[in-house]
Amino acid sequence: MKKPAVIPFRFVLDELDSLNPRTNPMFGCFGVYVGEKIVLALRSKDSHTDDNGVWIATKPEHHAELKKILPSMRSIYVLGGGSETNWQIIPEQADDFEESVMKICALIKKGDLRIGSIPKKKKKPSTGLPAGKAGSGRHS
Repeated sequence: MKKPAVIPFRFVLDELDSLNPRTNPMFGCFGVYVGEKIVLALRSKDSHTDDNGVWIATKPEHHAELKKILPSMRSIYVLGGGSETNWQIIPEQADDFEESVMKICALIKKGDLRIGSIPKKKKKPSTGLPAGKAGSGRHS
Protein backbone atom coordinates (compact mmCIF):
# COMPACT_ATOMS: atom_id res chain seq x y z
CA MET A 1 0.00 0.00 0.00
CA LYS A 2 1.32 3.42 -1.00
CA LYS A 3 1.92 5.72 1.95
CA PRO A 4 0.26 9.14 1.71
CA ALA A 5 2.44 11.96 0.43
CA VAL A 6 3.64 14.41 3.04
CA ILE A 7 2.98 18.08 2.32
CA PRO A 8 6.29 19.96 2.66
CA PHE A 9 6.65 23.36 4.30
CA ARG A 10 3.48 22.99 6.39
CA PHE A 11 4.22 26.33 8.06
CA VAL A 12 2.91 27.96 4.86
CA LEU A 13 -0.54 26.44 5.41
CA ASP A 14 -0.43 27.42 9.08
CA GLU A 15 0.40 31.02 8.09
CA LEU A 16 -2.46 31.14 5.56
CA ASP A 17 -4.92 29.36 7.88
CA SER A 18 -7.21 32.40 8.25
CA LEU A 19 -7.87 32.22 4.47
CA ASN A 20 -8.92 28.54 4.62
CA PRO A 21 -6.32 27.33 2.11
CA ARG A 22 -6.70 23.96 0.47
CA THR A 23 -4.12 21.80 -1.24
CA ASN A 24 -4.29 19.68 -4.33
CA PRO A 25 -1.56 17.31 -5.56
CA MET A 26 -0.11 18.45 -8.87
CA PHE A 27 2.95 17.20 -10.75
CA GLY A 28 4.52 15.81 -7.59
CA CYS A 29 3.96 19.09 -5.74
CA PHE A 30 1.05 20.43 -3.74
CA GLY A 31 -0.86 23.37 -5.15
CA VAL A 32 -2.13 25.81 -2.51
CA TYR A 33 -5.47 27.41 -3.31
CA VAL A 34 -7.19 30.36 -1.67
CA GLY A 35 -10.72 30.60 -2.97
CA GLU A 36 -10.61 29.81 -6.67
CA LYS A 37 -7.01 31.01 -7.09
CA ILE A 38 -3.90 28.90 -7.01
CA VAL A 39 -1.36 31.02 -5.17
CA LEU A 40 1.55 28.72 -4.37
CA ALA A 41 2.92 25.24 -4.91
CA LEU A 42 4.99 23.43 -2.30
CA ARG A 43 7.72 21.17 -3.69
CA SER A 44 10.23 18.85 -2.05
CA LYS A 45 11.35 16.04 -4.34
CA ASP A 46 14.47 13.95 -4.84
CA SER A 47 14.76 15.01 -8.49
CA HIS A 48 15.69 18.54 -9.60
CA THR A 49 16.36 19.53 -5.99
CA ASP A 50 17.33 23.07 -7.09
CA ASP A 51 13.61 23.60 -7.68
CA ASN A 52 12.51 22.50 -4.21
CA GLY A 53 10.86 25.27 -2.27
CA VAL A 54 7.79 27.45 -2.51
CA TRP A 55 6.60 28.20 -6.03
CA ILE A 56 4.70 31.45 -6.57
CA ALA A 57 1.89 31.79 -9.12
CA THR A 58 2.53 35.15 -10.76
CA LYS A 59 3.12 36.77 -14.15
CA PRO A 60 6.28 38.18 -15.76
CA GLU A 61 5.03 41.77 -15.49
CA HIS A 62 5.16 41.43 -11.69
CA HIS A 63 8.59 39.80 -11.38
CA ALA A 64 10.67 42.99 -11.07
CA GLU A 65 8.46 44.43 -8.30
CA LEU A 66 8.32 41.15 -6.40
CA LYS A 67 12.08 40.68 -6.75
CA LYS A 68 12.57 43.94 -4.78
CA ILE A 69 10.65 42.38 -1.87
CA LEU A 70 11.94 38.81 -2.41
CA PRO A 71 15.59 39.00 -3.55
CA SER A 72 16.08 35.22 -3.75
CA MET A 73 13.06 34.76 -6.04
CA ARG A 74 13.90 33.28 -9.45
CA SER A 75 12.45 31.31 -12.35
CA ILE A 76 11.95 27.58 -11.99
CA TYR A 77 14.63 25.63 -13.86
CA VAL A 78 12.59 22.49 -14.45
CA LEU A 79 9.83 24.54 -16.12
CA GLY A 80 11.82 26.98 -18.20
CA GLY A 81 15.05 25.33 -19.22
CA GLY A 82 16.88 28.55 -18.41
CA SER A 83 14.28 31.03 -19.64
CA GLU A 84 11.89 33.19 -17.63
CA THR A 85 8.85 31.35 -16.30
CA ASN A 86 5.48 32.69 -15.12
CA TRP A 87 5.83 30.71 -11.92
CA GLN A 88 8.66 31.85 -9.67
CA ILE A 89 10.30 30.13 -6.72
CA ILE A 90 11.82 30.87 -3.37
CA PRO A 91 14.32 28.00 -3.33
CA GLU A 92 14.55 25.95 -0.15
CA GLN A 93 18.33 26.57 -0.15
CA ALA A 94 17.96 30.37 -0.06
CA ASP A 95 19.43 32.04 3.03
CA ASP A 96 16.21 34.04 3.43
CA PHE A 97 13.83 31.14 2.61
CA GLU A 98 11.51 31.30 5.64
CA GLU A 99 11.60 35.11 5.83
CA SER A 100 10.71 35.42 2.13
CA VAL A 101 7.96 32.80 2.35
CA MET A 102 6.43 34.67 5.28
CA LYS A 103 6.48 37.87 3.15
CA ILE A 104 4.67 36.01 0.36
CA CYS A 105 2.07 34.77 2.82
CA ALA A 106 1.58 38.34 4.10
CA LEU A 107 1.02 39.55 0.51
CA ILE A 108 -1.50 36.77 -0.12
CA LYS A 109 -3.36 37.62 3.10
CA LYS A 110 -3.59 41.25 1.93
CA GLY A 111 -5.09 40.10 -1.37
CA ASP A 112 -2.08 41.23 -3.45
CA LEU A 113 -3.13 40.92 -7.10
CA ARG A 114 0.41 40.09 -8.23
CA ILE A 115 0.11 36.65 -6.69
CA GLY A 116 -2.34 34.00 -7.78
CA SER A 117 -3.99 32.71 -10.87
CA ILE A 118 -7.40 31.26 -11.57
CA PRO A 119 -6.85 27.91 -13.28
CA LYS A 120 -8.68 27.31 -16.51
CA LYS A 121 -11.70 25.07 -16.07
CA LYS A 122 -11.22 21.59 -17.45
CA LYS A 123 -13.58 20.81 -20.27
CA LYS A 124 -15.91 17.94 -19.58
CA PRO A 125 -15.47 15.17 -22.10
CA SER A 126 -18.11 15.11 -24.79
CA THR A 127 -20.42 12.11 -24.78
CA GLY A 128 -21.38 12.64 -28.40
CA LEU A 129 -25.03 12.70 -27.37
CA PRO A 130 -27.37 15.66 -27.82
CA ALA A 131 -27.77 17.94 -24.81
CA GLY A 132 -30.03 16.44 -22.18
CA LYS A 133 -29.53 12.89 -23.44
CA ALA A 134 -26.26 12.03 -21.69
CA GLY A 135 -26.72 9.51 -18.92
CA SER A 136 -30.53 9.40 -19.19
CA GLY A 137 -30.47 5.60 -19.35
CA ARG A 138 -33.45 5.60 -21.69
CA HIS A 139 -33.47 3.62 -24.88
CA SER A 140 -35.89 4.18 -27.78
